[in-house]
Amino acid sequence: MRDQGENVVMSSEQNGGIGKSVGIWIGLVCIAGIEVFLTYRGLSTHALLFVLFALAIVEAGIALAYFMHLKYERPSLVWTLIPFVIFVLLMMNQIWPDAYRVDSLRFLTY
Repeated sequence: MRDQGENVVMSSEQNGGIGKSVGIWIGLVCIAGIEVFLTYRGLSTHALLFVLFALAIVEAGIALAYFMHLKYERPSLVWTLIPFVIFVLLMMNQIWPDAYRVDSLRFLTY
């Protein structure tokens, strides 16, 4: 639906209302419960790490899609935004180790 200024206005039918949000929230809590359950099962470290990372990616995707409203945006925005966010996070990961170098620097004192 569009208002007078040709801005897109989301109706309650389009975003599903509070019932959909509560259902998604309950789903996210269930995924977190599965993560806790698997942690106490005593799986091997590599298997547990793989499963927990996979569940974390699923949780993050659901949160991005519904709570940040990316599900209702144009796909071009999502395909532009997500690769750049991943790029920035990877570059930050490359720069953090450089911060540890500060401890070994000699500062000039006057």
